[in-house]
Amino acid sequence: MYNKSDQRALYLIEKLIQFGIQNHMVDKWDITYTRNRLLQLFELDAPYKGEFDVNTEKIPETATPILEELLDYAYSKKLIPHNNSTYRDLFDTRIMGILMPKPSELIERFDRIKKREGIEAATEDFYTLCQKSDYIRVSRIAKNIKWNYESPFGNLEITINLTKPEKDPKEIAALKTAPQVGYPKCVLCPENVGYGGRVNHPPRQTLRTLPLTLDGQRWYFQYSPYVYYNEHCIVLSENHVPMKICKETFVRLLEFLDHFPHYFIGSNADLPIVGGSILNHDHFQGGHYTFPMEKAGIEYSVESDCYPNIDMGVVNWPMSTLRLTSRSREELIEACSHILDIWRNYSDPSVDIVANTKDRDGNIVNHNTITPIARKNSKGQFEIDLVFRNNRTTGNHPLGIFHPHAPLHHIKKENIGLIEVMGLFILPGRLKDELTAIENILTGKIDITDELNDEGHPLNKHLPWIHELIDTHGTGLSEDRAHRVLLDGVGDKCTRVLEDAGVFKTTKEGRKAFNRFLAKCNIHAE
Repeated sequence: MYNKSDQRALYLIEKLIQFGIQNHMVDKWDITYTRNRLLQLFELDAPYKGEFDVNTEKIPETATPILEELLDYAYSKKLIPHNNSTYRDLFDTRIMGILMPKPSELIERFDRIKKREGIEAATEDFYTLCQKSDYIRVSRIAKNIKWNYESPFGNLEITINLTKPEKDPKEIAALKTAPQVGYPKCVLCPENVGYGGRVNHPPRQTLRTLPLTLDGQRWYFQYSPYVYYNEHCIVLSENHVPMKICKETFVRLLEFLDHFPHYFIGSNADLPIVGGSILNHDHFQGGHYTFPMEKAGIEYSVESDCYPNIDMGVVNWPMSTLRLTSRSREELIEACSHILDIWRNYSDPSVDIVANTKDRDGNIVNHNTITPIARKNSKGQFEIDLVFRNNRTTGNHPLGIFHPHAPLHHIKKENIGLIEVMGLFILPGRLKDELTAIENILTGKIDITDELNDEGHPLNKHLPWIHELIDTHGTGLSEDRAHRVLLDGVGDKCTRVLEDAGVFKTTKEGRKAFNRFLAKCNIHAE
């Protein structure tokens, strides 16, 4: 005999099935099959016996409200060992994995829509499915704090990332004691599709990928679960091989644009400090989005007799960027490969650029690499941005000469990867509460106390900035004014982060140094 709680769960299962039908996840022939699998998951023997009127019941835009109630029920039945975000995520992904089309069905659906309506319609449908399934957790992403900042180089886009919930002490303890399984080898491996997850590896029953052939090799296309911009995708190698920027990289980037001409595609650099968070699996990131760097104009044009069919220019951007535009795929690939080869071994100590050093064992350590970004412009031409990077460290700059310097670490200490390079900053979630506290100081709601001198205090790292703000603005600002001052202050810091990361500065001397390097590539100012 079912109690009231059981009856509610059975009703929610019916509601979830209707959600799946309305969002093209469950076919009419799969209703009974899907219902029985959900009943089994919740250890229930028979379905809901009441009436479920599909015409009057309001089905939510996302599955989240239904899932939250079902997760509470699962915890009450001890189907979830702990009622925290890790175990709730593991279980709700199991739920939605039951509704998701099989990988082969998704591939067939994508190809069918692409043939009938075009590639943009196909990617939009796939992206929408990932949102509806809660693979992309729309409700969490909506909590992110976003704003724009008008810098000397154009608008910067800034996000305080609140997508990933804080882990409680039990979750942290579970991570320490969790066995290291080694499967999948990393979160990007194709073996993640359908994987149930562990406390130290995210569940991926709702992950679906599309097979691609790039440069004669198998790659896969998927959407990122942590969407930072529209249709944020990841393109990953079938093989678990390290990141490597080389001639084949440019071949693959341009071939990707043949498949997805409405997307951009780029790669993080392949060295620590200047690369992304995952260096052990070769991959790209792309999407249907226009970044601030793409909107930045050409500061000055350059040309090369070696590549007469390519328009070249230095971009008006704090990260040192050369833009190459052409309809000739082959010439672009050759030019980019040539420039990369020259840069790998280029040194100019006058601007702190040293290509190679030796470690304590006498091994050569390479420091120069490139962050490449490719797209098709409004004229249908290929456009590639080459962003020059160097990861050398010194005693004064132990995290990197061309990395955010120490005075900026209170805002951004992490690597400056592909997304930040293009002008979209992903800042840590801690800043939400910290900026609110600083805002209260600027409005006079709270005073600076000796507690802030304690290194363990969350505002301690901001203390020099706080004093600077007080000296400039005082402590009697209105709430709106204090809020604006902080948003602009963070924006200024982000601009300086990009300036620190630029190998050739935007000064007169920096541009002379940039031109010296370009001359080594047989590229000269017009």
